[in-house]
Amino acid sequence: MDSPVSVPYRSFVIVDRLSATPVYLQVAHQLINAIQRGYLMDGQKLPGSRRMGVLLGLHRNTVVASYEELEAQGWTETHPSRGTFVRNGKTEKAHRLNNRGLAFYPTQTGFPFKRWTVLDNPFDQTQARISLDDGLPDARFSHVGYLSRLLQVNMKRKGNQRKFGYRNLNGSEYYKENLANFLNLTRGLHISKRNILVTRSLELSIYLVAETLISPGDRVVVGELSYFATNMILQKAGADIVTVPVDNEGLDITAVRRLCETSPFRMLYITPHHHYPTTVVLSAQRRTELLELAGRYGFIILEDDYDYDFHYEGSPLLPLASADTEGMVVYVGTFGKSMAPGFRSGFVIAPTNLIDEMDKLLGIMDRHGDTLTELALGEMIADGEIHRYLKMALKAYRTRRDHLVWLLRERLNGHLDFDVPTGGLAIWTRWSNQCNLMQFRKACAARDLFLPRYLLYQSAQYAGIRLGFGSLSTDELTEAVGLMEEAVSATLRGR
Repeated sequence: MDSPVSVPYRSFVIVDRLSATPVYLQVAHQLINAIQRGYLMDGQKLPGSRRMGVLLGLHRNTVVASYEELEAQGWTETHPSRGTFVRNGKTEKAHRLNNRGLAFYPTQTGFPFKRWTVLDNPFDQTQARISLDDGLPDARFSHVGYLSRLLQVNMKRKGNQRKFGYRNLNGSEYYKENLANFLNLTRGLHISKRNILVTRSLELSIYLVAETLISPGDRVVVGELSYFATNMILQKAGADIVTVPVDNEGLDITAVRRLCETSPFRMLYITPHHHYPTTVVLSAQRRTELLELAGRYGFIILEDDYDYDFHYEGSPLLPLASADTEGMVVYVGTFGKSMAPGFRSGFVIAPTNLIDEMDKLLGIMDRHGDTLTELALGEMIADGEIHRYLKMALKAYRTRRDHLVWLLRERLNGHLDFDVPTGGLAIWTRWSNQCNLMQFRKACAARDLFLPRYLLYQSAQYAGIRLGFGSLSTDELTEAVGLMEEAVSATLRGR
């Protein structure tokens, strides 16, 4: 066994005097780490406090405090006139201390585990000056000042303090009541707070639905082009994904009917308000036919209204859930999507028996939710501020949509085609098959314009890009389309 002074203490006990952790605790923690990893063995004698102080360049009193901490935690024991000895350490010596010292963490697990290849992150990181997306709102529009005041007020209200405790297992009933009123008013629903499950996000809502309703091997129908995150969640649940075509009236219901007759399925996922990614609206006739098919053949309709609040011309078609009389539609969405992500919440609307079952799963995943934010959002609905805010935001987003439409027609005419969407925060652009979209993406990146991979759809049948306009100002959109014009020219020259 090494003698007390032959151990290179200075190599693994490293003091950071700028750290908020007291020096004596830093020393104690690193000595404990050395004992746990087998660099200091069970029964090994530590240098005396004066000698250790010299070795580490510390005052003797600091070392004394460290040794007292070690003994208090049971890692050493002190014998008068004999010294301080390691206790509860390893009896078999570990490998020699390497040049990393003790300040490292394993780079890989020492055990195998299941890898979710279907959940590989589709989002790239970028340092580009301008970044496009699939239709996100502008966080700069967020009602931060107003919501901050609401958060502060709700924190101070004595009646709310009990709602922040561990017994608040059902979220904010106040928010659910007001959210039910808002959804009934804006979407023609006929629900109460018992029909609502509040979640942290749209994707978590879809995950809860999939985990509750989908078993491995169940067939789920989606559009031939569909929301990538939902597809990932469904596949993770074990679903067998089946696609049907999408045209200018939305999902092809004839193809759905054919599947019902020949290959029954468990669920159909749809974004009827503005199909993702093509932005087309499911026609009124097809909505009626789809509800009839669900009632007749017994499949679940998972209706995702991810951008229902963004509509610019006329009145939007009401959700399928508003006309569901058979309990076949599970409706998911986001409240507050026009605000910063931290002030949004997801929701699931369904009959109470399903809500109660999904609440069991949510209860072990997110036991307490975000009561403070929910109280603030509930108050935002109750005093009508959400309606005033959406009116302001819609005016700005419509201006951006119209500006992008004009830019695409002026700068990229001949390279792409598109239909002007009646709502939402993105335009679906159809490109010439002569343009390799991945090469186009690289050309954009070379000009400091980031075009994420998940915006691109190219195959033998498709060459499309979903271009979001909500998060960019008109000046930023002008610059982005100018860079795209340069990039498409460079891509075609390199063909």
